[in-house]
Parts: sequence; structure tokens; C-alpha cells
Amino acid sequence: MSDEVFVHPHGLNESDQVGARTRVWAFAHVMKNARIGSDCNIGGGAFVESGAILGNHVTVKNNVLVWDKVIVEDKVFLGPNAVFTNDMNPRAAFKKPPEAFLETHVREGASIGANATIVCGVEIGTCAFIGAGTVVIRDVPAHALVAGNPARQIGWMCTCGEKLAASLECACGRSFEENDGGLQAISRTNP
Repeated sequence: MSDEVFVHPHGLNESDQVGARTRVWAFAHVMKNARIGSDCNIGGGAFVESGAILGNHVTVKNNVLVWDKVIVEDKVFLGPNAVFTNDMNPRAAFKKPPEAFLETHVREGASIGANATIVCGVEIGTCAFIGAGTVVIRDVPAHALVAGNPARQIGWMCTCGEKLAASLECACGRSFEENDGGLQAISRTNP
């Protein structure tokens, strides 16, 4: 397998900071100074702005918008048409410099559903799950399952992607306990 970056003939990659085996599909645009890790998939029509950072093994589905000051850690799923913001109160007549934008941080293993909107300045915890169409306006704890507008927690998710039972145990063998930052794995009985 080649370590080269694949850019579809109708895709545009202006960044020299894209990792090995990453794919940029038709009509996607990766701007100069965007940082993208290895083994990522940037779907058709997606836009990754200068200053955005994507880790390794990130899936960016079609038409996702990732702006400056958005940091996405490894193994994150960004569903179709998911949108990030970076300016809490934009005005066309009063442009802000990039240093005034608010940082958004998506932790490792999180999933963001189709058509979700992530308002800037929030942190989405490790392995959190954002339901389709959700509007996130505040931090989401690790392993939390949130949905709605505004987002509200409706459950907990396992690392494997299954909704946890009330016992915080999963059929995959993992079990969890609550802590200040969400859930923390305490054991795994199955290999």
C-alpha cells in the first residue's frame, strides 16, 4: 500500500501537512496550513480551513465544514453535513482576526452525526456520540450520548459504539463508572 496522499482529480489539496494514505475526494477542499493526519478520508464537498487540525484515522463524510481553531483527535467520525463554527457572534462588517476565534476540541473516538452543528468553544469528550441533527452549545462529557436542539444527554455510549445499559455494562464486555469528566472504563471481560 502506497504512503502517498490520494487527491481525486476534482478535489483540491493546498496543504503540505497531510499524512500518508489520506484520501481527498471530489470537490473536497483542504486549504493551505490545514493539518491532517494519516489514514484519513475527506469526503466529497468537505471543506477543511487553514488552521484546522485533524488527527489520524479521521472520517470526514461529504459536505462537512471544519473551520480554523477546530481540533479533531484520532479516530473521530464526522457525519455528512456536520458543521463546526469558530466565531460566537460573527458580523460581515466587523471581521475578527483568527486569534479571536474560539477553539473547539473533539476528543479521540467521538462520533458526530449527520447534520449536527457544533457551536464554537466547546469540547466533545472521548467516545462521545452526537446524534444526527443535534446542536451542541456546551461541553459534552466522555462517552455521553446527546441529541436535540440544544443538545441534551439521553444516555451513555461504549467505546465500541453501542448504547450502554443502565448498569454501564456493554455486551462487548466493557464496563464503566461515572467520573467528573463523563465515563471511565473499569474493565473488559472479553478479548
